[in-house]
Amino acid sequence: MRDKWLVLFCFFCSFAIAQAPPSDTIAKPLTEKQKKKREQKLQRELATPYKSWFNEDVAYIISDEERQAFTNLSTDDERQSFVEQFWLRRDPTPDTEENEFKEEHYRRIAYANERFGSGIPGWKTDRGMIYIKFGPPDEIDSHPSGGTYQRAQQDGGGQSQAFPYETWRYRYIENIGTNVVIEFVDPTMSGEYRLTIDPTEKDALKHTPLAPQPQQITGAMSLRDEFDPIERMYELGKAPKTKFPDLRAIVSSEVRYNTLPLSAQISFIPVTPASIYANINLQIEASGNVNLYGQITTLSRRVAKTFEDVVSGNGPSLYQKTIPLPPGRYRLNIAAKDLNTGTSGTYETVLDVPQFDEQKLAASSLILADLMEPVPTRWVGSGQFVIGDTKVRPRINATFRSNEELGIYLQLYHLDSNSVVEYEIASNESGSVVLHDSEKPGSSSQFTVKKRIPLANLAAGSYTLRFRVANGDGTQTLAPTAAFTVTAR
Repeated sequence: MRDKWLVLFCFFCSFAIAQAPPSDTIAKPLTEKQKKKREQKLQRELATPYKSWFNEDVAYIISDEERQAFTNLSTDDERQSFVEQFWLRRDPTPDTEENEFKEEHYRRIAYANERFGSGIPGWKTDRGMIYIKFGPPDEIDSHPSGGTYQRAQQDGGGQSQAFPYETWRYRYIENIGTNVVIEFVDPTMSGEYRLTIDPTEKDALKHTPLAPQPQQITGAMSLRDEFDPIERMYELGKAPKTKFPDLRAIVSSEVRYNTLPLSAQISFIPVTPASIYANINLQIEASGNVNLYGQITTLSRRVAKTFEDVVSGNGPSLYQKTIPLPPGRYRLNIAAKDLNTGTSGTYETVLDVPQFDEQKLAASSLILADLMEPVPTRWVGSGQFVIGDTKVRPRINATFRSNEELGIYLQLYHLDSNSVVEYEIASNESGSVVLHDSEKPGSSSQFTVKKRIPLANLAAGSYTLRFRVANGDGTQTLAPTAAFTVTAR
């Protein structure tokens, strides 16, 4: 019975949790002019990444008090300060540079988008909502093709045919209890699993007149039996409590410049319109361990992120740091010191984090990789060079030997059912096309191109990889490109 109440409550939470309460009340009816002015103001607010952050990034974890406070802010400076303090209040290790809570939160969003998208972004789905709030379940019973199942006795008993469904079990959820079971059903056979409102929703024969029907179970349930689970499940709809409500942080740093060369390549992977993964890839030529320090600042010199690490290796060493950032322009400074020789060097560049419109065709950065392979389930969305369920290690200098494979990774968003994805490789010397292919990905909120192309048939030289992505009527197109070089073995 507790499980039944839980799935019912989750169903309503999935629709209600992301809705912000109104920021003000109206004492008297507005005139048409006032309504129009208010609508224009609202549209301007919705266009800012802060509004997307509020409505999407943290929709499931922001408290009622924080929600109300945010709606009362009037400037972007105030909103930026609010965002910084929001994450600081949740940082489990405030004495370190890392914010494990924030990184895990965005890992969950990325995983939900990768695994649960079905015409809408994965984070908006019911499975995405539960995953983002509570993390991976301890057990998943998945039936993607439906099939025969045994009805529970309290549901009438007997066998029936099922729609595709999944059952998630959590051993323990704080403020909810133990052995929490949540069920998702795909009654439309479209890949969009919804939280069930009763355990028989997966029964494909429930409304078939000639099919065997479950026996009717009679009996009474006391008010106390209803009240206890509802009281406990009320906690499910509330945002997690912050552990450090009074936390404040002041970050100051200084980057010293020297002479150890660093090579870098930056790629961008959207998580939500308000938060983009900036993958900072470095290649360091060192004779031993290297101390690394990085700082990202806004153009007004506000520190957005700092990170420190020790990179191990002897010779060329690859390192990646993934940082979620809202769209905008930033400055990246990196300093490195070889602990063996004492030499040090710096890297500095501007980060133009792109804005992604949820209503338009869009693409991530086009990544050329020397290694591209699936990762074990437990590593999905985490670890260096991991994007979703794939390890994508970029070749920073974009130079490949003819006995290697060219790895191609590109995420595409908001395609329609008639979209076409074409790509070709052309020689920069002759202009001739040496490879051409295309595919129709179908309608999807997200489509990922993951290809490995042998280079044995390409002569040594310089080449360009070109994509052309178009929606069905040709009104929206994308043309990502990347240059690379092939050398002899």
